[in-house]
This record gives sequence, C-alpha cells and structure tokens, in this order.
Amino acid sequence: MRKQLPYRHRVQVLLFFLILITYLDRVTISLVGVRIKTEFHLSNEQFGWVLGSFALAYALFEIPAGILGDRIGQRKMLLRIVTCWSLFTALTGFTTGLVSLLIVRFCFGIGEAGAFPTASAAVSRWFPAAETARGISSQTLGVNVGAALAPLIVVPIAIALGWRAPFFVNGAIGCIWIIVCYLWFRDDPIEMKHIPIDEINLIHSTRKQPKHHHPFPWKTALRSRNIWALGITFFSSQCGLYFFIAWMPIYLQQGLRFTESNMKTIMTLLFVAGIAGGLAGGIIADRLTRIKGLNFSRRLIGCFALAAMGGCFIAAALTPNRLTATALLILANACFMFYPITAFATCVDIGGRHCGTVAGTMNFFGQLGSFFIGIAFGRIVDKTHNFNTPLLYIAAILIAGSAIWLLVNPSQKLAKEHPEKNPTFSIVPNLIQSS
Repeated sequence: MRKQLPYRHRVQVLLFFLILITYLDRVTISLVGVRIKTEFHLSNEQFGWVLGSFALAYALFEIPAGILGDRIGQRKMLLRIVTCWSLFTALTGFTTGLVSLLIVRFCFGIGEAGAFPTASAAVSRWFPAAETARGISSQTLGVNVGAALAPLIVVPIAIALGWRAPFFVNGAIGCIWIIVCYLWFRDDPIEMKHIPIDEINLIHSTRKQPKHHHPFPWKTALRSRNIWALGITFFSSQCGLYFFIAWMPIYLQQGLRFTESNMKTIMTLLFVAGIAGGLAGGIIADRLTRIKGLNFSRRLIGCFALAAMGGCFIAAALTPNRLTATALLILANACFMFYPITAFATCVDIGGRHCGTVAGTMNFFGQLGSFFIGIAFGRIVDKTHNFNTPLLYIAAILIAGSAIWLLVNPSQKLAKEHPEKNPTFSIVPNLIQSS
C-alpha cells in the first residue's frame, strides 16, 4: 500500500498555495506597470505611491490581523483574507486613473494583511518544534513560485487581452483556494478527520496547545529587545524584497533597456533562484539548529542572508554591464530567501501561543519598509535620472539590518521575558551562544 503524505505536510501544501497566490497577485501590478504608467500618464513617483498605498495599508492592519488570527483561529482568518484580496485584485482591473488605483490598492493591502502571521501561527499548531523552519519554508517557497509563475501567466495575458485581464484571472484563482480551505482545513490537528493519532501525538509532544485565549503582553513586548530587533531588521529586509516585487520589472525595462519579453524571462529566473534559496534555507536552518543550537543557527543565517544581499546590490549598481547586474540581482534574491525562513521561525520560537501577533508586529515594520522603498525608489529615479542610485541606498539599509539581526535571541520566550533581564540594547550577543 502506498504511504500517504502526513497531514501536516498536506497543510504545508495548502499554505504554499496561499502564499503562491498572494505573490502572484502582488507581482502582477509591477509586471504591467509600464503599461499602466503609459495609459494613465504616471511618473515614477506617482506609480511609487500606487505601490506604496498597498504596503501602507498592509502595514497598518498587520498587527490587528495577527491579533485577530490568534483570537478567532487561522481558518476563519485565512478565509477572510483571501476573500478580501481576491475581490480587490479583480477590482484593480476596473480602475480608471491614479485616484482609483490608490483607493483599490490600499483596500487590497487591508485585505491581504495578516496572511504571513496567520500562516506562521498555523505552522506553530501543525508542526513539531524540530520542523518549524521546514514548515515556514513552504511560505518562502510559495513567494518565489508565485512570483516566478506570474510573468509566464500575466505577460502573455496582458499582451493578448490588455493589462486589466490578469487581475480578473487572479481573483478567480483566489476563489478556488477559498473553497478548498473552507471544505478541508481545520485549526488544530485534533479537529481534522482521519488524521492518525500518532501524528497528533508527534505534533502535540513539543507544542502546548492553548485551551484559553490570553491577552498579548504588550507591556513586555514593547520593552523587548527581541521585538525591536526583529522589527527593525525586517524593515530592512523588505526594502530589498519590495524592489524585486514592485520595481524590478520597470528597472529592467526602463533602467537596463530590456524588452518586455526579456523582462519576463529574467523575472522568472529571479524567482526560480529564490525557490532554490528557499528550499535550501529550510533544510539548512533545521539541520544547523540540531548541530549548533538555536541561537547560533538563527543568528548566522539571518546575518549572512541580508549582508550577502546587500553586497550583491552594491555590485549590481556599480557594474556597467547589464547582464552582470542582472545576474547579481538574481543571486541576491537566492541569498535573501534564507532570511524570511529564519525570521518567521524566530517568531514561532519566541512567540509561543502569540506567534501570530509577534509575526504581525514584525511584518508591520517590514511593510513600512515596503512603503518607504515603494515611494523612495521612484522619487530618487525621477530626481537623479538614474535607476542604479537607489540600489545603493537599499544596500546600505540591508547591511545595517544584518548587523542588528545579531541582537535577536531566539531562545528567549516572550512570555518569560522581564525588563531587567531583557535590556533594550546591549553589546552584540555572542554569535556562538547555543540554546
């Protein structure tokens, strides 16, 4: 008899497609960005505000969404999220100018807020502690598969039917996910039909499943060096990621003078490299944790990923060869994908029953980074008439973030932290400290 896939891995597949659709939707507007700018006569700065409106709404509603997901359960929250974002993705195709674009994309950001924190909270309920990073890796894998598929789906549809059609297609894809989640997924393994008792025991053996809701300890969190370090570092990381998601298609076409067809191929290669990085990151993170301990593995991987990404951005900005610059940016995305696995796994490590709120808080800062770079990139390009200059600013932010990441202590649970034992800032912790 063929061995069946464990239920927790089926949940991992569901979360993978959740994030895949998320990034399929996010990347669409940048892939057709040149067409939108042309039809609506938008400057780079104006288009930056369109991109930033999504990120701002996402940031503002990320913490409330994380709290709500912890309170009402992941299933209800994910159904709400995907329903809202599918609606406003489709409505993007009906916009008529700058104002309507700003409104719809802002509402899209509200609808999508909470996707990553809620998915991380689902991992905390469905995976034993030793498989946390591997469970989180399904999310980073979904980011890159969705973004890699987007050019292959969006660009041909836009060429054949116009830039509005891909938004309608994406909205319909989201509706399919909603049906599957509603009919099959449950918050807790014990609620799932036909799941083997051995798998339930394996999951519950290292996870304490809360029976009652406990308020999030905001007073402790606001004094926590961990929370501030997570937030500031995630801000820097999303400055880099949002360049790939929002600005790189335009950078390739108007900065490096690639054709739309070449841009489609490069964007696919960019995120295929990210897939490789995401797959390697989940495996390496869990294996390194077993060998060297939690603190060493989390700190080393997070620091390396951001520093390597920053170095690639500097080299890409300074090289005169457009093919070399493209290859360096593809490498940068592969290196980066080690970081979000580590970051969201750390939220599970320190957050416990509040991991969704911790992840939401971290991602709040991250989306402020997306908002910042979404607007700043276009403004810098319009002022300097150079698409490489903002890459140097992004690199500086990434390298600063890699240093701040060393302040994170993933072995210190939020619920057990006390102000006197958890100073706001101190000398960089010893990298080789083990859990």
